[in-house]
Amino acid sequence: MLVDLPEAELRQYRSAQTDPADFDAFWEATLAESRAAAPAGAELVPVDAGLRTVDVWDVTFPGFAGQPIRAWLRVPRGATGPLPTVVQYQGYGGGRGLPTENLVYSAAGFAHLMVDTRGQGSGWSLGATADAGETGPQIPGVMTRGIDSRDTYYYRRLFTDAVRAVDAARTLDVVDPARIAVTGGSQGGGITLAVAGLVEGLTAVLPQVPFLCDFPRAVTIHDSDPYHELVRYLAQHRTKASAVLETLAYFDGVNFARRATAPAWFTVALMDEVCKPSTVFGAYNAYAGPKHIDVFPFNGHEGGGAQTDGDNVRILHEVFGD
Repeated sequence: MLVDLPEAELRQYRSAQTDPADFDAFWEATLAESRAAAPAGAELVPVDAGLRTVDVWDVTFPGFAGQPIRAWLRVPRGATGPLPTVVQYQGYGGGRGLPTENLVYSAAGFAHLMVDTRGQGSGWSLGATADAGETGPQIPGVMTRGIDSRDTYYYRRLFTDAVRAVDAARTLDVVDPARIAVTGGSQGGGITLAVAGLVEGLTAVLPQVPFLCDFPRAVTIHDSDPYHELVRYLAQHRTKASAVLETLAYFDGVNFARRATAPAWFTVALMDEVCKPSTVFGAYNAYAGPKHIDVFPFNGHEGGGAQTDGDNVRILHEVFGD
């Protein structure tokens, strides 16, 4: 059944999330510190994945504080570039997976950087990157890891990794640095929005049923994880609600969307219990650049599924001009 507002109201909805006065300064300093810790670049090790039409490399690049982050790079067999490139981020609990998975973008002729997720990658797909950071008391999962401060919050590290993935991609000979798109679903969609707000010169932004959006509303309308991790944390830490919401404002897809200018193609599902549609529309309606949203009235958190994969390929061929 429909789990939120009717579509007509969703299109008029505006998030109550506010911009911290030092939002831009916080992120400029965060990224500058990590870029100073290690220059952009990547170590590539070829992988024999048994594929005939795709070359695969095991990638390590510097993320937050220069810490090593893993990824897969997939390229059409024998391509020398420079190629239009898709940088992809993972859903909650997932990692970069296996080298033989997620072949659609390389099969379409693009270079494809599939970025690992620090400290996750044991839920529904494999990961290979540890999370080195302060923790403190937390609900199982990562939503409340280090949440007492914006400086120690888990998503500060993860969003920085995501930006530095684009930095790394732009150093590769096979990549055309002027033709890079970012995409991901659920948590990966929220990461995509963060990158869209922090990185200039992107060709396209493709957030699918994005998570990590409109926290002031999300924590009051979800009774399922991952958002409910925040609710359970605050049910015990009763005096921390204001401080937690203040921290979350620095990581809200709504605030990143307000700063994003690259063309964007969102997806949302009206029966989505995990990322309810008003939270997605909170980010979509705030998005500053050209935008389009595909609405799936009868779907849950799977959104458009394989149909969206095909739509994204067609969109990318058009915007990349190839």
